[in-house]
Amino acid sequence: MPLFRSKAEAKVREAGYDPARLPPGQYFTEKWPVLHAGQVPKVDIATWTLRIWGEVENEVTLTYDELRALPATAVTTDIHCVTRWSRFDAHFTGVQWRDLAALCKPKPSARFVIAHAEHGFTANSPLPAIADDDKSLVVYDADGGPLTPDHGWPARLFVPSKYFWKSAKWLTGLELTASDHLGFWERYGYHNDADYWKEERYSF
Repeated sequence: MPLFRSKAEAKVREAGYDPARLPPGQYFTEKWPVLHAGQVPKVDIATWTLRIWGEVENEVTLTYDELRALPATAVTTDIHCVTRWSRFDAHFTGVQWRDLAALCKPKPSARFVIAHAEHGFTANSPLPAIADDDKSLVVYDADGGPLTPDHGWPARLFVPSKYFWKSAKWLTGLELTASDHLGFWERYGYHNDADYWKEERYSF
């Protein structure tokens, strides 16, 4: 076993977890590191909205209060960053896609979702990555309280089956599309699929 993996698994055991939960090339941390491009945006919650549009029957625009008024789902799961840290048993609360889909009514042509965020950031995923995973959420609370600005307040997408850059912070919209469109980091060489079990970090 490579030395890095051996040390990483030892730290996981010391913390009382099963090392099988740690994807290849990752190390365990109990902290939640803050990583992003650009500055933390200043969001006016009175005017913030989440827009859902594209390949839908009904375009939807939700205020922060309207988002929080939808059925809430709490999940506890692991998160894995492409920069190699993994955090176990992270707690998130938000809205599942099925409850948003009930409002916007996706067309049969909807196959991908493009998350739009502050600063023009985008992140793309196949629609099943958020529609078929009951842990995928539009998150507004984390670890028992509202998201902090550093971690995406007022809302972020959470796609637990992918490296964490797909879980766009400072979310402003979800665009459903018939064809795929590379997001911000994908255009800079990050892997489009971002499967951490396959170490799909980069496309080269």
